[in-house]
Amino acid sequence: MKVTLMLAADLIALPLCFLAAMLLRLGDFDQTMRYGSTSYVLISVVTISAFTMSGLYRAVIRFIDYRLLAATGTGLAVVVLFAYLLSLTFDYNRLPHGAFMIYWFIAFSYVVTSRLMVRAFLRNHGGRQHKVENLVAIYGAGEPGAQLALAMRTSDEYRPVCFFDEKHVLNKHTIAGLKVFHSDRLLAVVNKLGIKSIVIAIPSVSPERLLKIVHKMREAGVTIKILRSLVDLADDRGSNHSIRDIKIEDLLGRDPVPPQIDLFAKCVSGKNILVTGAGGSIGSELCRQIMTLSPNRVHLLDHSEFALYTIKQELQMRFPGLNVQEHLGTVCSSSLVERIMQEGRIDTVYHAAAYKHVPLVESNFVEGIRNNVIGAGVVARAAEKFRIETCVLISTDKAVRPTNIMGASKRIAELIFQAAAAKSTNGTTFCMVRFGNVLGSSGSVVPLFQQQIEHGGPLTITHPEVIRYFMLIPEAAQLVIQAGAMAKGGDVFVLDMGDPIKIVDLARTMIVMSGFTEKSKQNPTGDIEVRFVGLRPGEKLYEELLIGEQAYPSAHPRIMFTTENSIHPDLLDRQIANLMAVCKTNNRAMIESMIQTIVTEYTSQAKMEIPSEVHQTFQFPPRYAGHGAAPLKA
Repeated sequence: MKVTLMLAADLIALPLCFLAAMLLRLGDFDQTMRYGSTSYVLISVVTISAFTMSGLYRAVIRFIDYRLLAATGTGLAVVVLFAYLLSLTFDYNRLPHGAFMIYWFIAFSYVVTSRLMVRAFLRNHGGRQHKVENLVAIYGAGEPGAQLALAMRTSDEYRPVCFFDEKHVLNKHTIAGLKVFHSDRLLAVVNKLGIKSIVIAIPSVSPERLLKIVHKMREAGVTIKILRSLVDLADDRGSNHSIRDIKIEDLLGRDPVPPQIDLFAKCVSGKNILVTGAGGSIGSELCRQIMTLSPNRVHLLDHSEFALYTIKQELQMRFPGLNVQEHLGTVCSSSLVERIMQEGRIDTVYHAAAYKHVPLVESNFVEGIRNNVIGAGVVARAAEKFRIETCVLISTDKAVRPTNIMGASKRIAELIFQAAAAKSTNGTTFCMVRFGNVLGSSGSVVPLFQQQIEHGGPLTITHPEVIRYFMLIPEAAQLVIQAGAMAKGGDVFVLDMGDPIKIVDLARTMIVMSGFTEKSKQNPTGDIEVRFVGLRPGEKLYEELLIGEQAYPSAHPRIMFTTENSIHPDLLDRQIANLMAVCKTNNRAMIESMIQTIVTEYTSQAKMEIPSEVHQTFQFPPRYAGHGAAPLKA
């Protein structure tokens, strides 16, 4: 019925368009009538045929766009050229040739105007008629922002009211029917218009610039969202699906590090893989990444029944055609680990099983040492015994000049793998990978802040000057897999993690991202307080990734490696045996003294004061010149 209505309207309007063109060309109505009605009907039929071939009548008017109108204009030009050539060939009533060009302008204007009017009517009167209360501003008055504004016209959730942009040349201009304000006026305009949310419509924005934009919105107290991508706006799929809440990983201060495919698959594709700690944050993501690389069989080892069950069920659902074998037990059991490696014919081991929560290990230091140290020893010896091709230890930046038991135990685990690499005679390649803080992992600060925000605060931070590196869970897993492919033996790999971030600024950003304001002396009516509770035992103000001074480029441009101090395997074995004997006494002083004989840079107290440069510019000490901290603050 709609197509019939359109055809009927065009059959009436197009002859009138040609009549108007003839009147404009000849200037006299009587002269136009002497050509007869046949020419008017004929050119209308030809025009409608061209419109049909261009797809005009198949288009849904509510979603008609410039591409279809451009095709229609081209089809109309073909009609004019055809009519012109026809009149020349047959000398048909000596039609004035200038009238054809005038007809193109009038007919095309009619098509555009009629379709846009119908589209506006359908959009304004179709669907739900309730008033949209969520007033939205769009940050970025470029092409993505304009497309988003047009898409929002059909939304029953958002009503766009204006643009903000950093370009002065766009100030007070109108784009997609909305006024553009310079970003310097953001706070005043938000308060004046009652704007509830701002959508950042700059898909290619760098993390550094996004960081500045978010903090510019902090004082306005609005909900911050971000455009997913231009693809989501294609064909007006709807603004509700094309925007999302801004995520904390958007503000890392650097672009995520993509994997190199050749490195990524080298130690996994077609091989038998063992992942210890498979149910943990890093271990489970390792399993997901490994499953995408077509391994022969993946063996999962974890001491948590629930965690092991959860990751096994997930992998079976997502990858039904691949072989997965679960093993319940501790990595400290040499008989279990050896049986898995022998019966499973393991090619590659990723050792992610460890206790990693600093305060918990400080309180349960004996178990922390036993699990992290004995577990690493069991895995290393079994890998050597059964000629495993590659064995990768997942370590931590807290192993560098450790000030807590957890970090010291992980440094000892590194020494075990270094010693295993030094004495390996079976061709097994041992290597280590150090992480900074992994966003979203269990026990990390981001889930804690999210939970505290849900409960209305306060957000607890140990010290106002604490700074940390951050990376994404997929990045961490990809780093581990690629490190195994690049390792020569005894290597320590670290990711180029960009700049560290102040935790207090991270907390304040998360408050803003959640749509709240910070409660402080300056703003006593705010929603959520940031509270400083003091450094925890063994906690540093800042973390480091390297013990030595030198890091070298690897086969991946964003991954570095180094070789660090090691201990002779025989001496290390004796020292670890002594440490395990001392652990039976549960005497902390004796245990710490024994740890210090193994890890000479270990100190039991966080005596390290943050350098004056950090207070002034949030930069690292001189050894890290050029790697300044990036505060989440404009």
